Amino acid sequence: MKTFLSIFAAMSTLLSTTTAADPAPTAGKTEIAIIGGGCFWCVEAQYKMLKGVKKAISGYANGSVDNPTYKQVCEGDTGHAEVVQIEFDPSIITYKDIIDLFWLAHDPTTLNQQGNDVGTQYRSAILYVNEEQKKIAEASQAEAQKDQTGKIVTEIAALKKFYPAEDYHQEYFANNPNAGYCRAIVGPKVAKFRHKLEEKQKLKESK
Repeated sequence: MKTFLSIFAAMSTLLSTTTAADPAPTAGKTEIAIIGGGCFWCVEAQYKMLKGVKKAISGYANGSVDNPTYKQVCEGDTGHAEVVQIEFDPSIITYKDIIDLFWLAHDPTTLNQQGNDVGTQYRSAILYVNEEQKKIAEASQAEAQKDQTGKIVTEIAALKKFYPAEDYHQEYFANNPNAGYCRAIVGPKVAKFRHKLEEKQKLKESK
């Protein structure tokens, strides 16, 4: 009887240990990442190419005005940043991957500026939704700093509120590839990022 109870206890302990372990990401389950790297047309187009990304929505975050318009944000008085909300499948791509690639998608060393786009709305930003994302973002930034000649000025802050941008901003590059800004700015940045994704085998397969 004691032998049976000992075996039963050992099996119970093993089962408890197994079920208490962190489960692997489930296919189909999605998570959210929110980043800002200048004009959201660029960031959205870049991350739509990333394997495991389900959606990329351009929008505004962490300002002082509810439901801001593009005009209000561009005036620079609302405090919002142009950001992209990325919905991704963690069984395919991790949050760490998304942040590690972020440093290659833009220049994180220019304060409130990306190229000719100047203003607080164009600031480099990672807006985390939980403490785990915060830790990952801070560790990734520290590692990325080793490869930068200038100081990274990216804001890492808790997400307060995200507002989707107007409909015409969504998939802007895909819908307006020949627009002047897209040809001069978005296109080259997307092409450069595509090359990086190809090198790292993170490029989404074309349908």
